[in-house]
Amino acid sequence: MLAGAAAADVDMVKPKAKGGKPEVVFAVGLPEQGFFDWVDEFVEKNPGYTELSDRMIIEWASKSGVWKPKAGPAGSNDKPQAQYGIAGLDDGSVRKVLKAISPALQRNFVVPELKGNLLSADRQELLQRFSSQDFQRKAVVVMGEPSKDYKARVHSLLLAEKQAKADVEKKKKAQEEERNRLLELRKRKAEEAKKAKEVAQKKKAGEEVEEAKEEEETKAEAGEDAKMEEAAAPMELTDEEKKQFYRKSTTKDLGEQVLAKSYASFSVPSKAEGFDEVTFAWQPEAACTSLLQAWVLEKKLTSRAEDLTPGESFKEAWTKWQKTLAEWRRRQTEYKDPAKRKAAQAKKLADAKKKLEEEKKKLIEAGDEDGAKALDAQAEQEAKPMEIDVENLDVFTVEDVTDLGNGEPLFAEFLYEDWILLSTRYELHLLLHSFKKDLNDTDRPSFGEKHLAFYYNKYFKKNWNLQQFGTKTFEDFIELIKDSTSLDAAKTFLKAEQAEDTQIESFLKLTEDHRRDRQRRVDAGDETAQLKFSRPAPPPRQGGAPSAPAAKGGGKGGGGKGAPAPATSYGGSYSSQKRPYSPAPSAYDSSRQPRTTYGGKGGGASSYGGGYSAGGGSSYYSRR
Repeated sequence: MLAGAAAADVDMVKPKAKGGKPEVVFAVGLPEQGFFDWVDEFVEKNPGYTELSDRMIIEWASKSGVWKPKAGPAGSNDKPQAQYGIAGLDDGSVRKVLKAISPALQRNFVVPELKGNLLSADRQELLQRFSSQDFQRKAVVVMGEPSKDYKARVHSLLLAEKQAKADVEKKKKAQEEERNRLLELRKRKAEEAKKAKEVAQKKKAGEEVEEAKEEEETKAEAGEDAKMEEAAAPMELTDEEKKQFYRKSTTKDLGEQVLAKSYASFSVPSKAEGFDEVTFAWQPEAACTSLLQAWVLEKKLTSRAEDLTPGESFKEAWTKWQKTLAEWRRRQTEYKDPAKRKAAQAKKLADAKKKLEEEKKKLIEAGDEDGAKALDAQAEQEAKPMEIDVENLDVFTVEDVTDLGNGEPLFAEFLYEDWILLSTRYELHLLLHSFKKDLNDTDRPSFGEKHLAFYYNKYFKKNWNLQQFGTKTFEDFIELIKDSTSLDAAKTFLKAEQAEDTQIESFLKLTEDHRRDRQRRVDAGDETAQLKFSRPAPPPRQGGAPSAPAAKGGGKGGGGKGAPAPATSYGGSYSSQKRPYSPAPSAYDSSRQPRTTYGGKGGGASSYGGGYSAGGGSSYYSRR
């Protein structure tokens, strides 16, 4: 096929062998740092080398007369996507053919695979294609500050681009001026025709008419003759442009997703990989190695980990959290319902009585009647009513968050906003620790606000919505949960304030403590402590009328009225509770009296004796 081509249709290149063998050059550089401009310069200075790349295939197609789409090839400079409507070009068949036949041709090649030449594994594959018996294999590293010749070339290209833009603007301006001149000319001729008609009418009527002077026309013509095309002033680079080492392209050298999945493995080539020669065109090897390491570290801190997947430890913790949250929501619902609360209390008393009877039976069978009597005496003592100050209770001393001793859970006063803050506290805590463990990269222990939505969706399979918290900035939101999640000193990366093995109940205690603090501020007249979270719109009813729009939260401290959404399963989202309830009154009303209950020793463990009543017998908590 090539042998039958006309001489005018092909470029004949004679190979220049080095040491009796042709040479293949592997260019190694960083994205957006002059890599492809260096390749172009190398090919211009070494016309005996043939470039093997996707961008060159597109150039060959254009030179061969293949119609080029107006939008141009998509993709990146490293891997442009040919979309010509020709199967061989669009599906990569031409690339595969060149890949297969190029090692069999006795000619010099330059291989500018930007991503491939930065990866050790890909370099090994390329080296295997070009056997050391047939080719002199050379790696050229172009990193760091370029040479003077390269800078001069870049500046000349920048100047040419600047001049081309100026020429386009000049042409556009000239066309606009020409349009204005023609409009003015038509207007002037129309006025002259009108005056000529008036003169003719006056002559016909016998009126004396003064001959019109052609002064204006002569003046206009003289002005047109005097107007000459101004020579364009020579373009010059600004001081800022002269400091540029690399040209900026409208097309990225590497696609963002391709770069995100590969940059962590970038490395500088060495002769140990099989190269016959490794040269450094701009900077020495040590400087290039340090530059690459710094570049990779910067990318780690500012790029997303696209290939990160949640680990098993995360899935186990997330499942446990969902079950625990659902149980807490159920307990609150039961406590808010008088009938269910009474039934739960009765069951609790029955279980405690049964346990006491079993313990007494064991003591009696062992002959310890005194011990059995002591149990009865202890139960009778604990049955006496004792005061419990729930409002001033130290939440961090509570051992059982589902029962303070009188059947009331620690989260009895939780509203929608409190449940959302509780869930958010634990979710971000779990996300930050799981990210660090699953990624297992000491250079990247955390991430910033920019990538929070990405990782939140990757782990929890739901969208991150900052607007629902009603805060103006992300820092304002972090202020709500600063006891569990914060920003580092530079306000760049998120930081987990609680240890990885922190118990789930600790996050509930933090949320309750925060709720009480807000309540005290609201009671003192601080309206800024009142939270107003927006609720997600419920799903539309099937075959029914559309649901009402989402409501805003409200209420003192906790926020809006109505029952909070139930807990979700893995990958779910919050939805409204089937049975709404009215929010409880302020827990800090000065007119309220301390609650009373039946109890004995503090600390949370309950024991029951004889004389059971509806009030039960349980211990109480006091501030330690």
